[in-house]
Amino acid sequence: MSDNGEADQVYNNSHRAFLQSFLSRATLTFEQARPIVAAIEKAQAQDGRDIRPADITEQHVSTYIDVTNAAISPFDLEIRDTLSQHDRTRIYALVNVSSDSITQLATTHSPDVIAFVKRCLDAMFETNNTHRSEVLAVKSTDALRLAKAPPNQTQDPEASQGAQSQSLTMMQAQKTLQAMVDEGWFEVSKKDFYTLTPRALMELRGWLVETYNDEEDERIKNCSACKAIITMGERCPDLDCSGRLHQHCKRMAFRAQNNNERCPVCKKDWEDAPPVGEKAAIQNRRSTNGTGASGRPYTTAQTDGADDSLDDSTADED
Repeated sequence: MSDNGEADQVYNNSHRAFLQSFLSRATLTFEQARPIVAAIEKAQAQDGRDIRPADITEQHVSTYIDVTNAAISPFDLEIRDTLSQHDRTRIYALVNVSSDSITQLATTHSPDVIAFVKRCLDAMFETNNTHRSEVLAVKSTDALRLAKAPPNQTQDPEASQGAQSQSLTMMQAQKTLQAMVDEGWFEVSKKDFYTLTPRALMELRGWLVETYNDEEDERIKNCSACKAIITMGERCPDLDCSGRLHQHCKRMAFRAQNNNERCPVCKKDWEDAPPVGEKAAIQNRRSTNGTGASGRPYTTAQTDGADDSLDDSTADED
């Protein structure tokens, strides 16, 4: 296996092969990257050594990423990494870092399809993302209803010169949602909620902030521990506080506070913390009954745009 010396800092066929693995996949985890790097290293080894995936460390992968990023940065491309919101799995993705990332979808999809996807994003980050409840997801049945374009809705002028968007058929909407999943933009939960994937959150970060945040309302919020965009986790019990934590980031955040389970922002007790994500739709039913998860009175009112059809028995599922 090659070392991390100066020779490794030169972009070569090894890095081109590494980049190709990203071009053929939406994302890679570290465990998925290890056999790829091992195969590349083995092919380049001149002494015939057997290099196994177990020999590949995060430092090896990081070195490949650093050299590759230096070569592709002039093309507004970058390999970025983040932690899964479900667990602490590190995810790498090749993303377009230009400010108009959303427009790249137009290279393979029609303006009417792009308008439908934008309506789904509006449902996630506006309709189902309020001061009282941050669902940040859209139920499949609600997404399909968005196939019909609202009256007088227009497309992005740069995408379609202001042409009025047309409705999609139900079948077209279903195919589009599946395409968004297949292409790595959307993921769908067991309860049929669509959310943005880690790759999409990395790639669309700038566009999401620019589109949905303003001086009066920051709809796109970050985890107070890892600083990544949060669409699944918990929020401070004080609904006016900006404190948000992924489930797997709570332990790290509280440990940094000498194991004091308090909000990293306002320092209030992190007790009966309202959920962020599709569980907020479930919490909505509890709030209408006047109690939180522990049976104490709950402070939020009914969730705007949340789906009440979920069974409370699923509330503790990931």
